[in-house]
Amino acid sequence: MSTGRPARGPSFPRLFSPLQVGPVTLSNRIVSSGHDTVMVDRGAVTDQLVAYHEARARGGVGLIVVQVAGVHESARYTSHVLMAVDDSCIEGYRRLAEAVKPHGTALFGQLFHPGREVMESTDGSAPVALAPSAVPNERFRVMPRALRTGEIAEIVEGYGSAARRLVAAGLDGVEVVASHGYLPAQFLNPAVNLRRDAYGGSPEGRLRFLLEVLEAVRSSAGPGAAVGLRISLDEREPNGLPGEVALGALSSLARAGLVDYVSVTTGTSATLAGSDHIVPEMSVANAYVAPAAAEVKAVVDVPVLVAGRINQPQEAERVLAAGQADACIMTRALICDPDLPALAREGQSEEIRACIACNQACIGHFHAGYPISCIQHPETGRERRYGSRLPAAKPRDVLVVGAGPAGMKAAAVAAERGHRVHLVEAAARPGGQVLLAERLPGREEFGGAVDNLHREVRRAGVKVSFHTEMDAEAVEAASADVVVVATGARPYRPPFEVMGEPFVADAWQIVRDPASAPRGRIVVVDWRGDWVGLGVARLLAASGRRVTLALRGYFPGEGLQQYVRDRQLVALARQKIEVVPLVRPFGADDEAVYLQHVLTEDPVIVEGVSGVVLACGHEPASELFDELAGRSVPAVAVGDCQAPRSVEEAVLEGLVAGSEL
Repeated sequence: MSTGRPARGPSFPRLFSPLQVGPVTLSNRIVSSGHDTVMVDRGAVTDQLVAYHEARARGGVGLIVVQVAGVHESARYTSHVLMAVDDSCIEGYRRLAEAVKPHGTALFGQLFHPGREVMESTDGSAPVALAPSAVPNERFRVMPRALRTGEIAEIVEGYGSAARRLVAAGLDGVEVVASHGYLPAQFLNPAVNLRRDAYGGSPEGRLRFLLEVLEAVRSSAGPGAAVGLRISLDEREPNGLPGEVALGALSSLARAGLVDYVSVTTGTSATLAGSDHIVPEMSVANAYVAPAAAEVKAVVDVPVLVAGRINQPQEAERVLAAGQADACIMTRALICDPDLPALAREGQSEEIRACIACNQACIGHFHAGYPISCIQHPETGRERRYGSRLPAAKPRDVLVVGAGPAGMKAAAVAAERGHRVHLVEAAARPGGQVLLAERLPGREEFGGAVDNLHREVRRAGVKVSFHTEMDAEAVEAASADVVVVATGARPYRPPFEVMGEPFVADAWQIVRDPASAPRGRIVVVDWRGDWVGLGVARLLAASGRRVTLALRGYFPGEGLQQYVRDRQLVALARQKIEVVPLVRPFGADDEAVYLQHVLTEDPVIVEGVSGVVLACGHEPASELFDELAGRSVPAVAVGDCQAPRSVEEAVLEGLVAGSEL
């Protein structure tokens, strides 16, 4: 891909050098690892999945590893997993290969069995989970049945047959998934594999399953295909696969010539804390798994790939230069910006839309059962509809009021299509509520979304005016052909009885100035169960206040993706923030806050209180749009002024509006 701009900026000689992986040569060392997309229909590849991966191949990624494919009927760990148990899968994989490989991208496929790590079923009834032994899974509360010897043989054969099918479809290689506590790791782990037969009882016995799997895969894939292994070095839980066991297994398998590369990650699906490392959120350090990859490189003589929050080419180059790995997995970075490789190669790394690891629309969508996307780049997952900008049939004068995420995206997309766009903002800088979100603990990287969107606006040639208030008269005077209203929202204050002169503030006030709260005990009333109540509580606790977090829901961060929520719950516990669940606000006086239990309707009184902070959501600032509608001015509302939600919906609606003008 060529961006059409002159090359400038730093070069990345190691990142863009070729890499030999068995019989396959990668054009560069940027990798999109296997990740579930929820773009599967009844176990088969879909046109949506093909378009998704083709966009990343067009952007110049060196290797795409397609998401896990079940090798046996018992491998259906979700209702939307790819399956490679019969030849019907070949046609879909072939279409995928035909779309990806002409761009110079190598294509591998993952071979998978979850063992006891079963998330859901196809019809709501709990399936029978299989594992080396009857040792339960903590996270999903699954008690598996121990595999019988004949079933082990079936599954081993399934790995080999699946490898044959993927290679027959035109894929360049296959990857056996032994990471994150899945079935091969369960056999290796002495805390999970309690068998006393040939598949347990000793290090050699526990290695036997993976050894047989790789032998079957190597034989079935043939000499022209690469065979890799993905593994977690440190599963980050007390009963996880020991690091020395993983390293010993890797050394044996590499010496036997069974693997052409090793893909290193960390964590496990089996526990809450371990699973947080499957897709680490923004408070985790960049490239934090690289030292573990270096340990693997010390014991194998094949290329080592590494994952773990590598979201910029300069980070990847540093990992490679330090000799910690041979290639870098940048999956979420590519979800956020499919053109990252091309931009980096052409010396335009400052133009890359950097992933902020919010986990909202990628792994968050997967956990909710929806196709993955990106809050900053909603074109992801929607490539068939929004993957390219269609020129406007007739360029128009477009006025966009409000430079929050919705307004910026609408302005950029409309201008890219050829419209003449003027974006006006009352404040001194763009961003809207994102400028508040980035002030919350553990949320600091979120402001990158503003930088990225503002860059899109500038690149598209949008005229931007700050410090510009717009009422209906001013809008009419602008004489635009169409107006996009993106005026956002303001804090909602529910009915709340105040007696005396208690301190009562909205969350926005505390985010802007935590010191404005009085000393002593503060009750934070959290209606949404999102970042706001959690963040305000943590801000106040960090400033020395004693904090009680009063929730409308069952637990803090109920609306957040699990891996993000878990990190916040750790912080709440360590900051000793008291949590009162299932209450709604009723009122306050100078000494107490009065709540009501949402189920029993009984009163809940918190005494000895210095003040209360209401994090009760927002109401739309829709007055301008309503007035324009009354004057018959052509206008469309996007984002929170239509209905307060999150930045994801705001940017998506900006994309839709800009695409349809």
